[in-house]
Amino acid sequence: MSPARARATAAHKPSSTGVTVLLVDDDDVAIEGVMRSFRKHEVPCRVVTAGEGREALSVLNGTHATKHIETPVIVLLDLNMPVMDGFQFLDALRADPELKRTVVFVLSTSAREQDRCRAYDGHVAGYMVKSAVGPQFARLADFISKYTRTQELP
Repeated sequence: MSPARARATAAHKPSSTGVTVLLVDDDDVAIEGVMRSFRKHEVPCRVVTAGEGREALSVLNGTHATKHIETPVIVLLDLNMPVMDGFQFLDALRADPELKRTVVFVLSTSAREQDRCRAYDGHVAGYMVKSAVGPQFARLADFISKYTRTQELP
């Protein structure tokens, strides 16, 4: 685990909403940016990170050696990752009877229509392009904060 990822996971603790965000991204700069924005905007959630899809599945399944997650969960998913990419993760997640209802938002550098359509075919709740949410991820923080306060999660 990179130092930025370790700091990010340790830095954001549970809140009164009880929602956990699983941030699945291999880009330490993006992880640090999201974490900084969540802290600055006081997003009411706990954040756990995973560097690729296979690690994220082990966290969600409760089999990861060091990372544990509590429900309800919102997944923020990058698409372009090593080992298991975001699309492979979505396929595995939706095939798992225990996890198939997990709320997933894509947070990707890709603005390609075919990626967006393929993600929605995987039943994501939303698709956000990193450049559109801003370099400080303020729009993302605001969105997740409002979403966790207004939505009933599975």
